[in-house]
Amino acid sequence: MKHLLLIILSLTNTALLFSQQTVGLIQQDTGSTEGYILFAPAPSKNTYLIDKCGKLVHSWTGTYNPGLAVYLQPNGDLLRTGNLNNPNFIGGGRGGNLERYDWDNNLLWTYTISSNLVLQHHDICPLPNGNILAIVWEKKTSAAAIAAGRDPSLVSGTLWSEKIIEIQPIGTDSGTTVWEWNLWDHLIQEFDATKSNYGAVVDFPELINFNYATLGTQQDWTHINSVDYNPELDQILLSAHNFSEIWIIDHSTSTSEAASHSGGNSGKGGDLLYRWGNPEAYNRGASNDRIFYTQHNAQWIKPGLPGAGNVLVFNNGSSRPDGDYSAVEEFTTPVDLNGNYPLANGQHYLPLHSLWTYTAPTPTDFFSHNVSGAQRLDNGQTVVCEGQKGKFFEIGANDSIVWTYINPVISTGPVNQGTVLALTTNSVFRCSFYSPDYSAFTGRTLSAGNPVESNPLPYTCDITVGTNENNITESDIDVFPNPFINEFNIVSEYELREVTIQLTNSIGQLIAQKSLASIKARSAIRFSFEKDFPSGIYYLSFVSENSVSNKILMK
Repeated sequence: MKHLLLIILSLTNTALLFSQQTVGLIQQDTGSTEGYILFAPAPSKNTYLIDKCGKLVHSWTGTYNPGLAVYLQPNGDLLRTGNLNNPNFIGGGRGGNLERYDWDNNLLWTYTISSNLVLQHHDICPLPNGNILAIVWEKKTSAAAIAAGRDPSLVSGTLWSEKIIEIQPIGTDSGTTVWEWNLWDHLIQEFDATKSNYGAVVDFPELINFNYATLGTQQDWTHINSVDYNPELDQILLSAHNFSEIWIIDHSTSTSEAASHSGGNSGKGGDLLYRWGNPEAYNRGASNDRIFYTQHNAQWIKPGLPGAGNVLVFNNGSSRPDGDYSAVEEFTTPVDLNGNYPLANGQHYLPLHSLWTYTAPTPTDFFSHNVSGAQRLDNGQTVVCEGQKGKFFEIGANDSIVWTYINPVISTGPVNQGTVLALTTNSVFRCSFYSPDYSAFTGRTLSAGNPVESNPLPYTCDITVGTNENNITESDIDVFPNPFINEFNIVSEYELREVTIQLTNSIGQLIAQKSLASIKARSAIRFSFEKDFPSGIYYLSFVSENSVSNKILMK
C-alpha cells in the first residue's frame, strides 16, 4: 500500500522533535498514480521534477523566473518561458523570453518577444511540427482604441490587445513568425456608429465585444492566459480570463485569412468558431447562465485518455455570487465531424452545463484567485494545481483526494520543513504530470534524491517507478542495523542488475556511493565508511535499472 507515514525516531539519550509537516509531500494514499510532477515556482529560476513521494528527480536552472509556462519535451528538453520584467507592461503573467534546455541544463535556444509595443505572456504551446505558439500582448494607443469603437470612458492611456503567433525556431537565438492571429481584427461594438466595427453584438457571436470590460479601464483588457492546440481539428483553444470564456479559433488559415472573416477549414477566417463559459459577453445570456469566473488552463483532453476531446478548465471562481471558490470543469463541445460548432439563432453555445465538476466538500476550502490548472491522467484521475497556494493534489475515485504536495520553494529557495508560508509566496502557474513511460525518460536513470524542502521530516513512502521486471519497492529492501554506527547491510528480496546505492544527508549532500553490476537475491551487501560523519538522519537511494527505492536511516 502506498501511504505517507511521518515517523518520530528515538534513541537512548537522544530525542528528536520534528515540527509540523507544512510543505513537500503531505499525502500519498492507495490509488495515487505513479509518475512525476514538473513545476516551476513563480519566484524561482529553477524548474523541478519530483516523483510522487516528493523526492527530487531532476532540475533545471533558467536565466529568468518563469513567465510563466514550462514543458518537458518528448526528447527530454525543457521548454520554458522567462520573465524579463518589461517595464512597459505592468501586469500579471509577464514573460518575454523563450528558452530550450537539454536534459543536462545546456541552453540550446533562446528567443525574445519583448519591446515597448509587444510582450509574450503567460503561456506557450509546443506544436507537433516543432514550432511554438505564443500569447503576445500588443500595445494600442488610446486614439487607435477609440477609433476602433472603444468607449472613451473605458480607455486610460494605452490599451493592450492580444495576438497569437507561431514561431519557427532558428539556430540558437533566432526565430521567425510563420503564422499570426490578431484579436484586433475580430472586434464588434455597438457604442458608436461613426467608428469602426459597429454592429449589434448579439448578431455577431463570432466577434469580440470591444466594450465588454469587467475591469473598467484596465489596460490588460482580455488577459488571455492559456493556449492549447488540437492537431486533429487544426484548431487553437484560448482562455480569455477577463471575459470568463474559452475561445476556439481556426489554425488552418493563412495569416491573411486569419485577419479576415473567411478562409481556412471553417470558412470563417480568424473569427471565433466557438466560445463558452459566459454568454453575457456576447449578449446571448444572463448572469445565471455563467459558468466560468476568471478561469485558467483551458485544454482539450488528449486522445487515449478518459474524456478525450472534451475540454478541461480550472475555474478560479473569483467573484462568484455565492462566494469565492474554485472548481475543475469538464465539458463536451458540440463539434461535428467537420470541426464546426452549431449555434441556433439568438441562442448561446451549448452545452448548458459541465459534464463533470469538482469542488471541495466545503467549497471555500479549495480556492485560488489566479494562476492554476488541471490535467487528466490515463486512469481517469485528475492532477490539480491550486496555484496561488503552490498546492498540487490528485483527485481519485469518487472525487477523493489521494495525493497532496505543497511547493516548498520561495524567492530565497527551499524553506525548512515546518515553515508556514504566506499566501502567494510559493505560487506556481501550473504543474504537469508525466508517466514513467514518457519518452523523455527513455535511456535515463531517474534516481530519487532528497525532498526539495530543507530539513525534511523523516517519512516512508512506497513507490514503484517504471515497468522493468526488476522493479523494487521499499518493502523489497532490508537495511540493518538501523540505527547504524559505521556500517550497515543491505539485502534485496530479488536478484537485481546495474545497481547504484547512494547515501545523502538531509540537505542533499552525497556521503557515499556504491555501484554494482548485480546483487544476488537475499545476499547481504555491506556498506561501510572510511571517514566518520555526524550522527543524524540520512537517506538511502537504491536504484536498479529503471526502479527506485528509498530508505531513511539513523546514524
